[in-house]
Amino acid sequence: MASPWKDARGVIVSTTPTLEGHPIQEYCGIVTGEVIVGANLFRDLFANIRDIVGGRSGSYERILADARNQAIAELQAEAAARGANAVVAVDLDYEVVGAQGSMLMVSASGTAVKV
Repeated sequence: MASPWKDARGVIVSTTPTLEGHPIQEYCGIVTGEVIVGANLFRDLFANIRDIVGGRSGSYERILADARNQAIAELQAEAAARGANAVVAVDLDYEVVGAQGSMLMVSASGTAVKV
């Protein structure tokens, strides 16, 4: 089993409802982190070209990874502010928002706990 991801504050993040070997001592409530990023016109143009010729869009993948990491960091910060040292049952959601779908929202939610 891979070890859970921790931030600088030591807040463990896991998609599982429990942490093996670490019984939950206290539930601190639901925590969330949301990030909305705008798509860049030139990045869109090159992504459309990639769609035609095939291949992966590295620029979009980097944006998506950065947004996901920021959402998880916000989740961890909110958990730490509540005195928690872990977040369990984390769910990541991705949505396209904006008038022309020009923005991407990444949200992370879970239950802050003390283990």
